[in-house]
Amino acid sequence: METKELEQHANNIRKNIVAEVYSAKSGHPGGSLSAADILTELYFEQMDINKDNINTIDRDRFVLSKGHASPVLYATLKEKGLLEEDLTTFRHIDSKLQGHPNMNYVAGVDMSTGSLGQGISCAVGMAISNKVDGNNHRIYALLGDGECEEGEVWEAAMAAAHYKLDNLCAILDYNHLQIDGNIEAVISPEPFASKFDAFGWNVLDVNGHDFDQLRHAFNQAKQTKDKPTIIIAHTIKGKGVSYMEDNYAWHGAAPNDEQYEQAMKELGGLE
Repeated sequence: METKELEQHANNIRKNIVAEVYSAKSGHPGGSLSAADILTELYFEQMDINKDNINTIDRDRFVLSKGHASPVLYATLKEKGLLEEDLTTFRHIDSKLQGHPNMNYVAGVDMSTGSLGQGISCAVGMAISNKVDGNNHRIYALLGDGECEEGEVWEAAMAAAHYKLDNLCAILDYNHLQIDGNIEAVISPEPFASKFDAFGWNVLDVNGHDFDQLRHAFNQAKQTKDKPTIIIAHTIKGKGVSYMEDNYAWHGAAPNDEQYEQAMKELGGLE
């Protein structure tokens, strides 16, 4: 797919993220916007998910370990044509599109997540299961950098290396911010690259908003044998909306009417 096409998909996803959070008057826009390019690359170039196999395990699967960023997952599934629900029902009572993704409600959500650290652990289990069953499809998981302050992440990392899960690729949305500020100020999980390397992972470092770099890294991960891969994707929290960019206050806040209009104009959604 041409880069311009990917950029257009990512922009549409960002517009829908803003619309979801605005409609709900709550949610997590910052870390959803930072991950939009990563999920665009995954769903439009890397993963083999489609309408015919969405309800099976005969396909690649994705785990949103940082489950609070559900707007980006719903928006991506919608852009891919795999989600029927109206995105503006996000977080509404009786909507299937709740604040944390629920695999029992939404086709294409491969794991219910929200408790940080559990998603990557489930992805490890999925990858082990595929190995045992002879299922050659890949498992992808998106981690938050603040999430890596959870000890369970490193237990999962140790297990993944021990079982030589070369069918597992984790992506770190490395935007440096979490709910209370900069990750280094809250409780630093640094250094990521040397830690994952020490735990036995193949470590790749990319610009998380550059489709050429993302594509190359995912292809390298597919070629790596006998160890899992972590792609450290350097991103900007709130990417695409000027007043949200690199501002931790937008970790979990919704825009008001004026802010919504500004965001959509910047993304080309309003005249």
